[in-house]
Amino acid sequence: MNIGHQCCVFLSIFLYISECLGEDYDLDDSLGLGQTFDGIGGLSGGGATSRLLVNYAEPYRSQILDYLFKVLRYTLDKSGLERVKIIASDNLWEPITSAVLADKELLDAIDVLGVHYPGTKNVPGALKTGKKLWSSEDYSTFNDNVGGGCWARILNQNYVNGKMTATISWNLVASYYDNLPFPRDGIMTANEPWSGNYIVESPVWITAHTTQFTEPGWKYLQTVGHFTHGGSYVALTDQRGNLTIITETMTHDHSICIRPPLRPYDVIVQNATFHLKGTFASISQLDVWHSKFDFKTNKTVLFQKLKPVKVINGSFSIELDVDEVYTFTTITNGQKGRYPDPPHSAPFPKSYRDDFDVPGNFSEAQNFADQTGVFECFTNLTDPGPHGLTLRQVVTQRPITWVADADQTISVIGDYEWRDLRVSCDVYMEDIQTGGVFVAARVDKGGGFVRSTKGIFFWVFADGTYKITNDLRGLTVFANGSSGTRARVWYTLTLTVKGNYASADLNGSSLWKNTVFLKPSRGWAAIGTSSFQLAQFDNFVIEAE
Repeated sequence: MNIGHQCCVFLSIFLYISECLGEDYDLDDSLGLGQTFDGIGGLSGGGATSRLLVNYAEPYRSQILDYLFKVLRYTLDKSGLERVKIIASDNLWEPITSAVLADKELLDAIDVLGVHYPGTKNVPGALKTGKKLWSSEDYSTFNDNVGGGCWARILNQNYVNGKMTATISWNLVASYYDNLPFPRDGIMTANEPWSGNYIVESPVWITAHTTQFTEPGWKYLQTVGHFTHGGSYVALTDQRGNLTIITETMTHDHSICIRPPLRPYDVIVQNATFHLKGTFASISQLDVWHSKFDFKTNKTVLFQKLKPVKVINGSFSIELDVDEVYTFTTITNGQKGRYPDPPHSAPFPKSYRDDFDVPGNFSEAQNFADQTGVFECFTNLTDPGPHGLTLRQVVTQRPITWVADADQTISVIGDYEWRDLRVSCDVYMEDIQTGGVFVAARVDKGGGFVRSTKGIFFWVFADGTYKITNDLRGLTVFANGSSGTRARVWYTLTLTVKGNYASADLNGSSLWKNTVFLKPSRGWAAIGTSSFQLAQFDNFVIEAE
């Protein structure tokens, strides 16, 4: 039985139709098995990339998680720490490969060699270590259809080219504001808890081509590889008679990942005939699941179940078009689950308030996205009045970071397109000597660029002063002077920005107004501290125009 598309039409001196280029491929477990499949995973980016997910109301939060996880691993939760394994070094193949080959003690201590963005390749020494090889961080690509093509290509070719038995996506779910670095670089998108909207992106269904029909512990066959005319195929078995084959024919321009650079290659329409041998010779039928990225007419089809393919005398043939993914499998319980469409997308509400009245400590505030520092809901037992439940910045020394975090702490919130708004918050400095806090508007950067963040920042300090700056670092000062503020007293800061003018009120009285500024013209609201110090915030209010 043939599945797929009509063969190519070629132009020469005259028009004629040629048969598709065809090749034969053996799938045979009698030749021995390959590596053990360890799974497909996703990283939450330390919590930052999934920040907004926790704020989704039911039923939408459970719907999102159902798309991402098929079964929760009860046994993992019950495992003791003695079963925790070491992966090293989450960087490049070198120098960790050379280090473990030269150091027996290090070799014995490490279970997995993990690299970031390997480009589907390893180095010869990696296989010599005898350790599992993982792509321990990969993808990081915008989750449109090109991103789905990237994911399809590397899920197969990380094993075909590099013998990597696990691929872990950064990140799992894009639950952070779009204008932060790496927008929508998750397997799916869920960054509007205020509306309930989420988007099931193409990488979800590309993942399903493998995860619904295999499990960690299955074995790759030795007979996997590249199609002669472009693309790749892998085959896995549970060693109990089940077989799953995943093919991909993603073209270069439709499968580019954010890193590393992808060298040119060609894929053309072709015919492939698979010959099932060994344990699989008696298979008579395979379920078929199909995805086709259509970049011309935008009629992409994702994870569609087709009629089963008949296996005749141990063989079946398919016609493979470009930019396709197929799964052929003996597993018959695959399904494309779905829910009713989520609510429509909507901007962040223009009128917003949060009094942080969440009993208990350590939870994060809704919709705030910490860029430097950690802001946690806090039970303030020393305040018998209206500030018993607050938001507290709790990191008191600058951590060792991946990129250059700011020397100040900052948490952003709201709509990046906001221009004119009023932001108000009650603030409480705990440090008598160095206390300093701010509210801000039109904040323009975050993530790895946070040190160069600009905006309109209204600061007060425990030494009785204030200042208005155009940047988080405080290098461009619009105004400064005496405020009378001190530590361990609650104050209300209000910053109003309209057009090219801004004003600041302390406890309802004007402290500063009408200084002209030009940039930035838009951005988030924010709160923060002047250094890594304990400080509290309460009764946060935004009114945007």
